[in-house]
Amino acid sequence: MDSLLLSKGIYPQAFLSKTVDYILSVQQEDGCIPWFAGGKADPWDHTEAAMGLSIAGEYTAAESAYQWLLQEQLADGSWYANYQDGKPLYCDKRETNFVAYVATGVWHHYLITSNRAFLADCFPMVERAIEFVLRQQSPSGEIYWAVSEDGEPMKDALITGCSSIYKSLECAINIATTLEHDCSHWRRAYHRLGEALRFHPECFDRTWESKERYSMDWFYPILAGVYRGGDAKARIQERWETFVRKDMGCVCVSDEPWVTVAESCELTMALLAAGEHAKAIMLYGWLHQWRDGEDGGYWTGYQYVEDVIWPEEKTTWTAGAIMLAADAITEHTPASRLFLENALLPDHEEKWTEIEEAEAVV
Repeated sequence: MDSLLLSKGIYPQAFLSKTVDYILSVQQEDGCIPWFAGGKADPWDHTEAAMGLSIAGEYTAAESAYQWLLQEQLADGSWYANYQDGKPLYCDKRETNFVAYVATGVWHHYLITSNRAFLADCFPMVERAIEFVLRQQSPSGEIYWAVSEDGEPMKDALITGCSSIYKSLECAINIATTLEHDCSHWRRAYHRLGEALRFHPECFDRTWESKERYSMDWFYPILAGVYRGGDAKARIQERWETFVRKDMGCVCVSDEPWVTVAESCELTMALLAAGEHAKAIMLYGWLHQWRDGEDGGYWTGYQYVEDVIWPEEKTTWTAGAIMLAADAITEHTPASRLFLENALLPDHEEKWTEIEEAEAVV
C-alpha cells in the first residue's frame, strides 16, 4: 500500500499492527527502545517510540520504556544524549530538549490510560528532569540547548529544541497540577519561554549559522503550540513550497534532496493544529510508500535525486511518529489532540476563581 487516507473515527489498526510489532521487536528486555536492532538509543526518540506503544494499547511495554528512563536518570535529573548496549555511548553532553521530553511521554500515557498510579510513580523522575532543564533557562527566557560534560551550559538556544521543551513544560505542569503539586515556577518559566519564542528571535542561533533551512524550525513552533490560528496558517503558507515535495513528503533541510518520514508525520500534526486538515491528510497519505511491508517498519528517509532509501535504517522513532500522526487524524485515543492544542490546566487558585465566578453568575 503506497497511500493511506484516514479520517476521524477510522483508525487503521490492522494496517499499523505490524508497525507496532516492529517497535516491540526492537525493544530490549530492560525496556530500552533503540533506533533499530543493534543501534543506539537516545531519551527523546526512545520516548517517541514509547508513545507509539501507548497508542497501540501496549501499556506494559510502554511503561517498561519509562522504567528504563527512571533507571538511567542521572542524579541531577538528566540523561546522556546516547546509549548503546546498556551504557552511555559518550558523555560529552546532555541535551535539554531530550531531558524534558519524558514529561510529554508520561502525560501522553496518562491521557490514554487514566493510570494515576503510573503518573504518581513517574512524577519524581519528571520533576528532576524539568528542574534540570529550567536551571539552563537564560534571563531572557530561552533555554540553552545542552550541558557539557563538566556541567556548564552551552550558551546558545535552538528554536526546534526550545519549542519541544515548551510542549514538555505544558505536559509537566499538567502532571503536577493533576497530582496537586505546586508548580508555579514552572508556569512562569513556561510563559517566559513562550515569549522568547514568539517575540525574540535574537535569542536563538547566536553563535552558529541560522537553522532556518531546517524544516523543523518552520513547523515545530506550531506543533508545540507557540503559534495557533491565523498565525500558524500564515507560517505554514510562508514556507510550504520550500519544504514540501509533492507525492513524497517533507524534506529535513531545504537545500538537500532528502525527504524524511518522521518530520513529515510531525508536520502532519502541525498542519492539523493550524487548521490545514486537507494538507495534513494529503501529506500523511504519501508516507506509506516508505513502509517495509514485511515487518511494518518505516525507512527514515528517501534521497530523491539518487532515487535511494537513505539511510538504510528503519527507526523505531519513525514508527512512533507514524502512530502519533494516525492517532491525531483519527482521534483514536484520548491523547490524540496533545499536539493539536494548548491544554494547560488551571492552577488551584485559577480553578477556585473560576468556580467562584460561575457560582456568582448562578
